Amino acid sequence: MRAAAAGDGPWLDEAAGRLVRPFTVSNGRTRPTVALDLMSQVMATGVTPFGYLGPEHTHALDLCRAPVPVAELAAHLRLPVVVTKVLLADLVDCGALTTKPPAAFHHHPTDRALLEAVLDGLRRQL
Repeated sequence: MRAAAAGDGPWLDEAAGRLVRPFTVSNGRTRPTVALDLMSQVMATGVTPFGYLGPEHTHALDLCRAPVPVAELAAHLRLPVVVTKVLLADLVDCGALTTKPPAAFHHHPTDRALLEAVLDGLRRQL
């Protein structure tokens, strides 16, 4: 059994899985202070946050150099979405991240190709 080194990413043990429970990362908080949905886009502002940030906060901030949806960040961080939303809200509250509704970072919020791809996906599910 080998525990991952500190620089290897999340604290994982090959046999036991995550060594730090997800809600420990958010200090037990389950409600973000900012309204975020799965497709909300977040992006780093360049502002350096004050105070202590945990490794998950730092990792999330590194992933947000370009606009990224909340759901994608949760997958990269290997955390439940609600925990990810709390971490992101912390970063928004200190000015390190900005958030926009889906497609707000794009010039064409009603991109026809995107809408057609969503429609095709829905048709395949039915």
